[in-house]
Amino acid sequence: MSQKHDEFRDYCIELLSGLRQGEVVAKKMFGGTGFSIDGNTFAIIAFEALWLKVDEVSKAKFADAKCQIFTYEADGKLRTMNYFSAPEEAMESASQMRPWALLAWEAALRASAAKASKKKTPSVARKLASS
Repeated sequence: MSQKHDEFRDYCIELLSGLRQGEVVAKKMFGGTGFSIDGNTFAIIAFEALWLKVDEVSKAKFADAKCQIFTYEADGKLRTMNYFSAPEEAMESASQMRPWALLAWEAALRASAAKASKKKTPSVARKLASS
């Protein structure tokens, strides 16, 4: 990674640390950086921008703030992920980022809870096979 990327990563850690939910950990992933707390990824750096996790609960707030959905091309198709760009004003300070980072953190927790719930629920096929 370049020094410019490292500086931007460090700045984003500073912005996101306003959550005070735990220590923000930055890890390299897919050519970018993922930010997580307690193993729950809630933000990423890709294409030299900070992207915050969204879900059906929070997506409209990001859209209303004119944030852009994360898109990329793979296999000749345009694809999206459940991340939106951070609002420009939120990039100014940790206090302005906090409400947006909190929305992203809450979306990450809901996604984690949904995954855990799916793991606990046996599939219909396994239920039928055991009958």
